Amino acid sequence: MADPAPPQSQFTGERVIPGQVNDDLWAEHFARYAFARRFAAGQRVLDAGCGVGYGAAELSLDAAAVTGIDISPEAIARAQASYPLPNLRFTAGSCTHLPFRNGAFDLVTAFEVIEHLKDYRALIAECSRVTAPGGFCLVSTPNREYYKETREEAGPNPYHEHEFEAREFVDELGAGFPSVTLLLQNRTEAIAFHPAKSFWPAEARIDSGGGDSSDAHFFLAVCAKDRQAAERAFVFVPKAANILKERERHVQSLLRQVAEARENHTRVAAELEDHNRWAQQLDRELNRTREIVATLQAENEEKNAWALSLTAEIAEHRRQLEECVRLLDERQNTIDERSRWAQTESAKRQRLEQQLAMVRESRWVKLGRGLRVGPEIERL
Repeated sequence: MADPAPPQSQFTGERVIPGQVNDDLWAEHFARYAFARRFAAGQRVLDAGCGVGYGAAELSLDAAAVTGIDISPEAIARAQASYPLPNLRFTAGSCTHLPFRNGAFDLVTAFEVIEHLKDYRALIAECSRVTAPGGFCLVSTPNREYYKETREEAGPNPYHEHEFEAREFVDELGAGFPSVTLLLQNRTEAIAFHPAKSFWPAEARIDSGGGDSSDAHFFLAVCAKDRQAAERAFVFVPKAANILKERERHVQSLLRQVAEARENHTRVAAELEDHNRWAQQLDRELNRTREIVATLQAENEEKNAWALSLTAEIAEHRRQLEECVRLLDERQNTIDERSRWAQTESAKRQRLEQQLAMVRESRWVKLGRGLRVGPEIERL
């Protein structure tokens, strides 16, 4: 049954994953473990901040036993699946609280870890605690001076809590280790003489002293409690070190990039033309919309004027209606008053007629009428 595939991890630019980084970045990180392997033969080794485990696996080729520790359970799971070696184990944990006894390791490596920690002094103290008498601790970190210049446009690295200059780096490590030997790590051009197939022990010559510490890409410190490391230079020649071949590949890569750029330019130009046509169409539609809005606004203004005029007419009609109501009330009052007067006069007339009738029927009036004495009383 085939071994299960290692868990997938995403390369963020800070955790190196084999197969997911370019040759230069891979060589930059792997070279530190090639250097550390010279100290690992037959030793108990701790790789603090081991990531996905490729460095610990390299050290295990010569070491008696190697332990890798990392804060990321995902990275540890990938390391365990990728490197099932008998003298290699991995555990998840913090580099500032190492779960190991005092003096448990003859060699401790902490490559590109210290700059990621707020409490980096705790890492130094823990590495010192677990390093056995006569053992070594190797610590690497990027040079703040160099990366300040190279990251001028990009700005500070968001993954780094603290970056070091050479003097500060040595002083901080000196708090945990009486002996600190600072080495400079640089990617340099070299001319190599080597056999085509077999591997020979190599000698190296570095002219001009290897440069100044302020120009170094990285610092690598060899720390010890009771002895100083031998001052020997180490040159790692990666597979991507054939400069002329790499230049040819780089030129080919640039040509491919130019071709891709031209294709992208053609595609972008076509998209831009489409966008321009779309923008022109949008402008025409926008102008038509503006015309419609202007027409609607004019109609709305006319309707508003008509509404105002109608409101004025309604107000005038209301005033006239109120005046009519007032006049009708006055007429009604006059009619009521005259009706009451007419009723009063009618009552008076009826009383007078009744009185006249009584007078006519009076025997005295009749006697006077017969004697032709007195006035002649006519009917009303």
